[in-house]
Amino acid sequence: MSYNSRLSDYIQRRGFLLRVGLITGGIFLNGCYKRLKAKSYDIPGKLSGPNEKAGHLLRDKISFPKPLEHSKVKILIIGSGISGLSAGRWLKQSGETDFEILELEAHKGGNAHSGKNKDAAYPLGAHYVTVANNEDEVLMDFFKEINVITHMEKGLPYYNEFYLTFDPEERLLINGEWQEGLVPEFGVPELEKTQIKRFLAEVEELRLKKGADGKFVFNVPVSESSSDKSYLKLDLMSFKDYLDKKGFTSKYLLWYLNYACKDDYGRKISDVSAWAGLHYFASRRGLAANAERNAVLTWPQGNGWLMEQLADPLDKYIRTSSMCYQLGYTDNGKVLALVYDVNTQQNRTIEAEKVILCAPQYVNNRLLRGIKRPGVDYKELQYAPWLVANIKVSALSGGRGMGLCWDNVAYDTPSVGYVNSGQQRLNTAEDGHTLTYYLPLCDFEPAVARLAAYSRSYEQWLDIIMPELEYIHPGLTKVITNIDLWVWGHGMISPSVDLIWGDNLQQARKAIDQKIFFAHSDLSGISIFEEAFHQGIRAAKEVLKNNG
Repeated sequence: MSYNSRLSDYIQRRGFLLRVGLITGGIFLNGCYKRLKAKSYDIPGKLSGPNEKAGHLLRDKISFPKPLEHSKVKILIIGSGISGLSAGRWLKQSGETDFEILELEAHKGGNAHSGKNKDAAYPLGAHYVTVANNEDEVLMDFFKEINVITHMEKGLPYYNEFYLTFDPEERLLINGEWQEGLVPEFGVPELEKTQIKRFLAEVEELRLKKGADGKFVFNVPVSESSSDKSYLKLDLMSFKDYLDKKGFTSKYLLWYLNYACKDDYGRKISDVSAWAGLHYFASRRGLAANAERNAVLTWPQGNGWLMEQLADPLDKYIRTSSMCYQLGYTDNGKVLALVYDVNTQQNRTIEAEKVILCAPQYVNNRLLRGIKRPGVDYKELQYAPWLVANIKVSALSGGRGMGLCWDNVAYDTPSVGYVNSGQQRLNTAEDGHTLTYYLPLCDFEPAVARLAAYSRSYEQWLDIIMPELEYIHPGLTKVITNIDLWVWGHGMISPSVDLIWGDNLQQARKAIDQKIFFAHSDLSGISIFEEAFHQGIRAAKEVLKNNG
């Protein structure tokens, strides 16, 4: 039995118990209360996540205090994730400054949030983007604005060398050795290598393919992809079924494709559409004057750095710890937002001409109680939960083969590996390393996995992640000085069959009464920076157009 199978069985046993019944710190089983005991790891650290208290207030429909203040604003943006910040940036650059951005958390950024220890910053969510597709002028303009693109050279963007991933970039632990790159190679039988090459050749062909409408079949943002129905039908079958139909059976290839889907979508090939699975490989065509095609851009704090570039110019417009818990209409047809200050525990109302809701749809479902969204089925939208662990180590054993890289993945293990968060640091005198480890919780339906994730203690999480980390780096436990854990209960939208091109998302993108507009990466069906960035701009343009 493989390591992955053993650990999956372990998680499944606990997941089954959690299905039966769950209370804080343990379970009821056959009338008996039992603790979920973990092996004792003497490792300091903490377990955190999005504001649980505020989330409960929003979910449980408690009675809020009577509003003490009332204010008016032309445009109210709810949510300061990438889409909300992008919408605010577009409004401001278009000359519209009468707006306000509300954020439930004490910090900005949504899933682009980051953290830091005494030595280094590190990501708590998304940790990279690739160079932009060259026809994406809006994103390239933003990259120029923040000096990610420093200038143009022979018609191609020249990217800031400090932000391109420093070498070495990627390695894979497979068959007892670290190989360069993530596509399985070392110890892989020739027949299986042939299948891998065939798949890569097919997606390379798709990368350049255009539909009958002249658009690339797969593009970023998704909205710029071809609407040719002969390709949209790929959204109506699972990626697994597509691969079966194509005769792709290599265990090494299927592992790699599962890794890719877990990495971008938090789900396995059986749980995402074929269109989404192929999009991962065929949607990027970015060329640069000073880097290879689709080169990676990253920062010690991951996409938190990009978030800061969006947020800093908007600082005076952003109100953190401000939870909008309901939207309605005033007698004169304005939108009325009920807002609770998480810190002062006081309530206020904000009257707005327009609202841009930049929250995920499961949150919007609660905010819009009493306001109908025809054709939107919230139950069909699933969000993948994740665990992110930032691990401070005083030293790191090398192992056989390729040395430490930015991205480090082990074949046939539950996680998608770890990034060396200090790879981009110019100060090489840092004592040790901070490793950011990503574990998608995809062995069960998201709701079950989320329930289990929220129930676990810090010690129980260590019981899950440490065996894998020890497998990757024997003896690692002895050199770990701290672990900070972060649980994302709703980490990203799952691009399930018939989601991306289905009617549900089309309806969800529509404004309500031309007064409440929507912007979030889940409206693309794919949760990456570029999608959130463009969703914010789309909504801001709709508002400005509607304002005349």
